[in-house]
Amino acid sequence: MIKKVNQIIFMLCVLIAFISCKDKSQPQSETSNEAPKYEETWKSLATNDREPEWFKDAKFGIYFHWGLYSVPAFDNEWYPRWMYVPGRTEWGGKIFEHQQKTYGPLSEFNYHDFIPMFTAEHFDAKEWADLFKKAGAKFAGPVAQHHDGFAMWGSKVNPWNVKDMGPKKDILGELYVELKKNDMKTIATFHHARVLQRYAQDTLQWAKNSSNPGWDSHYPYHPDYVTSTTDPKLRMLYGNMPEDEFHEYWLNQVNEVVDNYAPDIIWFDSWLDKIPENYRQKMVAHHFNTAVSRGQQPIAAYKQEDLPANVGMLDIEQGGKTGLSDDYWLTDITISNYSWSYITGQTYKKPDLVIRNMIDVWSKRGIVLLNISPKADGTIIDEQRQVLLAIGKWIDKHKEAVYETRAFTTFGYGEAAFEKGEFGGQSATMDYNEKDIRFMVSKDNKHLYIFSLGLPKAESNIEIRTPITSKIKNVSVVGSGVDLKWTFFDNKLTLTTPSVSQMDDIATVFKVDFE
Repeated sequence: MIKKVNQIIFMLCVLIAFISCKDKSQPQSETSNEAPKYEETWKSLATNDREPEWFKDAKFGIYFHWGLYSVPAFDNEWYPRWMYVPGRTEWGGKIFEHQQKTYGPLSEFNYHDFIPMFTAEHFDAKEWADLFKKAGAKFAGPVAQHHDGFAMWGSKVNPWNVKDMGPKKDILGELYVELKKNDMKTIATFHHARVLQRYAQDTLQWAKNSSNPGWDSHYPYHPDYVTSTTDPKLRMLYGNMPEDEFHEYWLNQVNEVVDNYAPDIIWFDSWLDKIPENYRQKMVAHHFNTAVSRGQQPIAAYKQEDLPANVGMLDIEQGGKTGLSDDYWLTDITISNYSWSYITGQTYKKPDLVIRNMIDVWSKRGIVLLNISPKADGTIIDEQRQVLLAIGKWIDKHKEAVYETRAFTTFGYGEAAFEKGEFGGQSATMDYNEKDIRFMVSKDNKHLYIFSLGLPKAESNIEIRTPITSKIKNVSVVGSGVDLKWTFFDNKLTLTTPSVSQMDDIATVFKVDFE
């Protein structure tokens, strides 16, 4: 009997060992079923869903230019470049002289000397995340690293970072925690492809008094400036290193944010094309593979033609498309009228201008990424808050016509005079009024939303010039819920507006219910 029991135990042990070995030889379910591996080729990366449902639903996100350049708070966010360029008469030309008068000669004070002055003592990640949510944003995040090479996260790769220096706070990390508590998606934007001094190693040397030192790098090379130092640590901030070394440094920083903070969107400014193609493929593949393994639906956003259109999400700076797009796209616009970062004397756009231009973007399958500009101490000033809260108030009133809606068969029509955008398409500051009409439709196609980009005249007839082929059941005003008088003939809808108090002076939205 004992012998038989021992035989059974022995067989069970063998069976357990066999099952264990077999399991170890198989791919884990997370890899085989939940995290398909993308290869470092555009063909493989194009198989990722570049237009996830959450992104189509979101419509609106917020990011912010905030860093060492916020300390001088003068002229523009390219302060770290122009403080090293004398004799310039164009954009940024006032900075060199201002730097000399305010902080002293470059032999005594350089860009990295602003670090102790970047205190961020009023930064409150929870309060910021709550503000962004009240503004109606569905995703948010910081400029993770601007052209200046200073990282806004707790980096082990880049010694010049906000956790180890200055505020000694992990800005990106703290904010992400609070955003995720608010069920918001996250974005990290990268602008550091410009940091490398590509001219520093070749025969094109920057003349000592030149006002045009070349545009392939952010910090100008000059033998008398600290920007050209060979100090092992300083050279990492100012980008004076061989290209191969820099490309690894660039990639490792992006990967560090992806690995440690799990952004849903990684976004790249112009000059991503300065990074070799194989590094861009490695970067996107790592982001896609890592995000998908965590159950995310990742996006990589780009400008111009820096990534293939079937791999990334196109972003158009300070402008948008002139017609209805076949694909989804982004536009990054700023709440301010001049610099993307906080500067003394900055002025800001009015809420009605921002909201009306946002509606135009949505009607053309676009998503808006709005930039704000905190002060160096971590304050988001009242002028900016008022615009954000006004946007949030309008969106909350009309949210059924905003979130989870889709573009109609046409974006709309109107009388607004065309203004060319700074980087193509049309301007983000078009002047719209009640005669400019835009359309959106619910995902189930049961409701058509008609946006009048202003306040229509009360108790007047508005003929909707776009044909409607579905049978209409009812027409009402979003927000007030009042039902309207309407007629429908030859596929054309004519509605009668209610009183002024039942409409909205920023943008009135009419809802058409289909049978």
